[in-house]
Amino acid sequence: LMSSKMYRLFISHSWAYGDRYDRLIELIENGGVAFYDHSVPQYDPIHTNGSDEELRDAIRAKMRGVSAVVVLAGVYASYSRWIKEEIEIALEFGKPIIAVEYWGAQRTSRVVKNAADVVVRWQSASIAGAITDYA
Repeated sequence: LMSSKMYRLFISHSWAYGDRYDRLIELIENGGVAFYDHSVPQYDPIHTNGSDEELRDAIRAKMRGVSAVVVLAGVYASYSRWIKEEIEIALEFGKPIIAVEYWGAQRTSRVVKNAADVVVRWQSASIAGAITDYA
């Protein structure tokens, strides 16, 4: 599944946990999807010590131009204020939400699943397929 199209993705802040973010990037690349990552980087000063309002504005600015939003559907997502913010902003902009269930996760976030356009498994083919179908 090689696509010449360049996708613009906003990858949720929930991915900042450990190495899952890097692994997700690898899975998308392995699926043959070319993309720009429009996320607010973890090391961005706004992310680390800006106000909530600044971070919200940064998320809104990054998300405005994307073709899809990728969110991790792990259970802790239900407790992350930022994931709720990101979902609200995605819905406000009418962006498709792709929820990815982390491999082996027993419980997944209802908040994320209810908002998602599609829920996929932690595999290159599933994630890449959802991006090309929904973005």
